[in-house]
Amino acid sequence: MMSDQRVRFVVGLGNPSRQYERTRHNVGFRVLEALRGRWLSRAGRSAFLGRLDDVRVERDARAIRVFLLEPQTFMNRSGQAVRQMVDFYKVEDLSCLLIVLDDLALEVGRLRLRGDGSAGGHNGLADILDRLGTTQVPRLRIGIGAKPPLMDQADYVLSAFTADEEEQIAPAVRRAAQAVEDWLFQDLSRVMETYNAKGQES
Repeated sequence: MMSDQRVRFVVGLGNPSRQYERTRHNVGFRVLEALRGRWLSRAGRSAFLGRLDDVRVERDARAIRVFLLEPQTFMNRSGQAVRQMVDFYKVEDLSCLLIVLDDLALEVGRLRLRGDGSAGGHNGLADILDRLGTTQVPRLRIGIGAKPPLMDQADYVLSAFTADEEEQIAPAVRRAAQAVEDWLFQDLSRVMETYNAKGQES
């Protein structure tokens, strides 16, 4: 498959098990859920230690084949699933791979798209970058807000959003899904300009 720009890979990060479904750490899974609904993909299969959906997305007379991967390895081993997928499809150009994840450093609902960089303290992304051997991997971060001063970080990311925060995160998930679709068809820099600007949360 190599560097075929008609094929893209989107990985949403989270923890498996129903108990984690609506936690802060699982917004990556929620974006994939939104994308499956948007693209009417309901026939995912088990592959690469996760759920894999193979979808054809069309816009403006162009068609992109998209693989959506939801690792079921628990967050800190997400790289195992991604490495298996990358190896199987012989992906050489990692610019066609997008990781969708939560971010403590961003306000609730804020989006930030980047083409490379460090893991920023996120264990799932850190494992992916380590197993791929590069930081040159596009990622879309979704803000979940900073933890309270006296709360353990692990407890915080595994907690549910408050009712007020959910009113912000639900539209942010939909906006993130739109950002992913735009990323399929547009230059990364243009999508960054659209979604990274402060005040673009709503």
